[in-house]
Amino acid sequence: MKRILTFIMVLACTLASAQTIDDVLRYSTENLQGTARFQAMGGAFGALGGDLSALNVNPAGSAVFNFSEISITGSNYHRNNDARFGSTLRNTTSNSLDFNQVGGVFVFNSSTDSPWKKIALAINYDMVRNFDNEFIASGNTTVGIDNYFLNFAQGEPLGPLRTQQGEYIEDAYLDIGANLGYSAQQAFLGFQAGIIEPVDDVDENTSYFSNAQYSSVNQRFLQNTSGYNSKFTLNFATQYQDDLYLGASVNFHNVLYDRITYLDEEGYDGESPIQYTSFDNLLHTEGYGFSFSLGAIAKLNQSIRIGGSYQSPTWYTLTDDTSQRINSDLAVSDIDYINFGIVNLYDEYRIKTPEKYTGSVALVFGQDGLISLDYSYQDMSKAELRPTSDPNFTAENDYIAGTLGAVNSYRLGGEYRIEQVSLRAGYRFEESPYADSDFVGDLNGFSAGVGYNFGASRLDLAYSRTEQDVNSYLFDGGIDSSVLINRINTNISLGYTLKF
Repeated sequence: MKRILTFIMVLACTLASAQTIDDVLRYSTENLQGTARFQAMGGAFGALGGDLSALNVNPAGSAVFNFSEISITGSNYHRNNDARFGSTLRNTTSNSLDFNQVGGVFVFNSSTDSPWKKIALAINYDMVRNFDNEFIASGNTTVGIDNYFLNFAQGEPLGPLRTQQGEYIEDAYLDIGANLGYSAQQAFLGFQAGIIEPVDDVDENTSYFSNAQYSSVNQRFLQNTSGYNSKFTLNFATQYQDDLYLGASVNFHNVLYDRITYLDEEGYDGESPIQYTSFDNLLHTEGYGFSFSLGAIAKLNQSIRIGGSYQSPTWYTLTDDTSQRINSDLAVSDIDYINFGIVNLYDEYRIKTPEKYTGSVALVFGQDGLISLDYSYQDMSKAELRPTSDPNFTAENDYIAGTLGAVNSYRLGGEYRIEQVSLRAGYRFEESPYADSDFVGDLNGFSAGVGYNFGASRLDLAYSRTEQDVNSYLFDGGIDSSVLINRINTNISLGYTLKF
């Protein structure tokens, strides 16, 4: 009965904070999502409006609509990852299908001689980021997983790392995490798995050595992520006279993120007490957020439009839980009772993402087509883990401020109309959020699409592709082993719009 109650007991347990710069970046950056038309034109809609996903760039865009309409978009997400670990290159591909946008706008024209020509109310759901992804890395390295456990174990007393008489190993694991923190818990795993040993076999010992003997080892690492960051927008906009549009939006964010990693390690020296190690981790995050945005679009003449918008910080409230598994040749016999059914809950924490400013200009060539350019600025060094009074967050926030920098983004899009057919293309460039782009490279993307106008409805198809190099660390702490990944994301989206 006690083993059955272990999972219930953990619901009251909390661990020390383990959030890092990776969590901040995960929820501070957005992929190009939205309607098929929006994606085909690279998202360059800050001075255009007239598209439900354009509200993500400039909330004044809903006042550009002449008719009420609804739209829905589905996308196929294709991920291609080339992961280089040491001298070995592994390719992994994955696909997922989802509805990424649905919304509607309701336009009310003024029936008086008021200079306020119309108002527009819009509601829209957009998937800001799809986390579905996977990569495999394998190769030879001189940094074995024993270094991870040694890093956390040094300085930890041996006494609490032993199971007490009559105590189940999973209960000891949870108790150490809840009362002594993450470092002691990782040291416990390494000790119980036989990977590390104390220098002196006394409870007061605080020094450890590795049972793994090698000059290099073979590692195979798999990471699979899933989930989403979505945004539900409530928007109000109005048109003043014939050449000015003003708008505001409130945005409600929803986050669900799962990351599972598997590590297998072998290839130790023949005389090594350990010949095989496996270490698996599961992270589950969920939460919500809030933001708002303000914007304006002005017609300078019949051809030129300019736009400007402010997107507030997003204030996220998040909770994490983690599970782990470990095994080796020297592990204690009941090590399997520490598994993904044994869950560590973390305290609720908050993330504040930086505000974003966008300036836009567009050239409209009557009914024949248009060209649009957006520029956005966001200072990622202002991102914060909260509460800032938490000493763990203070150190990490200092690291964020010194490591991240300003991100300049450019989006260029065009559309050419031939009767009922619209041909579209776009380009997107986004600087690395790191001051040193060796961590994460710049993002480059291009897109294309076609739309057919049936009069009261429209069907749109878009293709978009982005490429970026990323250094992905195998673990959030302990060791700095990383994999260089060339990420190519390809979306094919189909959208339907109905006017009424």
